[in-house]
Amino acid sequence: HMELVRNEAKIEAYRERARELVGRMTLEEKAFQTVNGAAEIKRLGIKAYNWWNEALHGVARAGVATVFPQAISLAATFDEDFIEQVADAISTEGRAKFNMQQKYEDTDIYKGLTFWSPNVNIFRDPRWGRGHETFGEDPYLTSRLGVRFVEGLQGHDENYLKAAACAKHFAVHSGPEDLRHSFNAVVSRQDLYETYLPAFKACVQEGKVEAVMGAYNRTNGEPCCGSKTLMVDLLREAWGFDGYFTSDCWAIADFHLHHCVTATPVESVALALKNGCDLNCGNTYAHILKALQEDKITEEEIRSSCVRLMTTRMKLGMFDEKTPFDDMDYTVIDCEAHRALNLEAARKSLVLLKNNGILPLKKEKLHNVAVIGPNADSVTPLNGNYHGTANEYHTVLKGIREALPDV
Repeated sequence: HMELVRNEAKIEAYRERARELVGRMTLEEKAFQTVNGAAEIKRLGIKAYNWWNEALHGVARAGVATVFPQAISLAATFDEDFIEQVADAISTEGRAKFNMQQKYEDTDIYKGLTFWSPNVNIFRDPRWGRGHETFGEDPYLTSRLGVRFVEGLQGHDENYLKAAACAKHFAVHSGPEDLRHSFNAVVSRQDLYETYLPAFKACVQEGKVEAVMGAYNRTNGEPCCGSKTLMVDLLREAWGFDGYFTSDCWAIADFHLHHCVTATPVESVALALKNGCDLNCGNTYAHILKALQEDKITEEEIRSSCVRLMTTRMKLGMFDEKTPFDDMDYTVIDCEAHRALNLEAARKSLVLLKNNGILPLKKEKLHNVAVIGPNADSVTPLNGNYHGTANEYHTVLKGIREALPDV
């Protein structure tokens, strides 16, 4: 395991460059940088950029990619070195896609280097339909694998991030998925610190994760993307986080629509921005200038979020002529080495809980085989969610037919 060494002087230089760049922006230009579809500022040489990209178990939603086993399966490998290898392959494919997309000036959604992964929530409630995105129910395992996934995505270059990872959804995000936009997760201090926070703390302090995403729910009454307790007291002050904070998608609109802790979009903007939510995935920050006019926020608050966002883009090399990752081209996508790694991941993730002497099956003794169940010939459960397009799909039925051609 290679220790992560970042060049602090270089990072401070990026911050200084970001401050200088933001200092040349008009108020409107600054405001338009705080939504996920950030506008181009031609006169300052700033390209349009969409912050929203996904890489939970492979580069997602952007065409062909190596689709690794879903996160819950990767966790079943119990192998942190291997998790970093997988994440490194993912970020290699992400850079290769980015290099090609930039060449053709394609700055659409799912085309950036800010990947909103890993999901380090704790999967304790079987009703939570997104539990398979996580590394499971254990805070220790989730911490260890989360840190290494972050390091694999972000790389070990001293001066540049290979990609920017994001620990999500901060915090106590679990339980019935239907209620997430209005749910108040009431948690004791002990449970918060022992169960729900350790993986985030590890990703921030050990993994140096570049981003944290807030959750949809409230935690102890505060909406997570506007929570002073979570975002200011814990994340920034106690843990020393200095990356960018993003809302989950349309989570800030939930403040007034579903949590009813604010009455208007303008009030929601103020609650989020004042507590350090730099980026709004969604469109509530379209009201940011109105919030300023009404004295609910300050121009300095807009500026400091903008500086953090630009610093991340600087760290990714977006304002430099060349980075160490420019030679990664499209031939690495779904390449033989990544297919081999994927096969190894699938094998390592298999867990046999009990055998009773039945396995291995003997081919010569099988004369009739019934493959039963709704997932027997379905591609959907093979994908998990937040997935790319695999080069080939082997359903259970197809695999058994190939293994038993004579039955």
